[in-house]
Amino acid sequence: MRWKILIITLLLIFTGLSAAGNAKAVTAENIDAGVTKSLNTLKDIKGGKSVLNKAEGVLVFPSVFKAGFIFGGEYGEGALVINNKTVDYYSTAGASIGFQIGGQKKTIIIAFMDKGALNDFRNSSGWKIGVDASVTVIALGADGSIDTSKLNQPIVAFIFDPKGLMFNLTLEGAKITKIKR
Repeated sequence: MRWKILIITLLLIFTGLSAAGNAKAVTAENIDAGVTKSLNTLKDIKGGKSVLNKAEGVLVFPSVFKAGFIFGGEYGEGALVINNKTVDYYSTAGASIGFQIGGQKKTIIIAFMDKGALNDFRNSSGWKIGVDASVTVIALGADGSIDTSKLNQPIVAFIFDPKGLMFNLTLEGAKITKIKR
């Protein structure tokens, strides 16, 4: 049994190191293509276009990878879009400890509904969700549309997995840092 745990741990470490090496190879063009695809996914949901039209800016992480075996971590790169133009590139990273095994890929879209919240984000040098700002995660309503009851918050987020909008996830503790691409 101990050998199995050791082998699984080594495989996860190897996979994590491989993913970290590949993450640095992401180009601005790759990020922009992923951002466009992610925003189109949000637009296809009832109410999604309205959210994007009202937002002062949208931070999109098309591919955030999370893996863990007791200790976990996640990483992804994305772009801040204002008036349909990419203005800056960012990374998101987080760590966790506890019972966990496996991995997942998700897309995160953070919409700044308030100009002050957007300015605070842009003027920070490393922004941590839950410390520097509170972000409300939006879920789908019963009819398959965006739950608009929380859209009055200054910052709202949408989390997708390959199957669609995810429910009841948190972004607490994720650190977002400006990067050059």
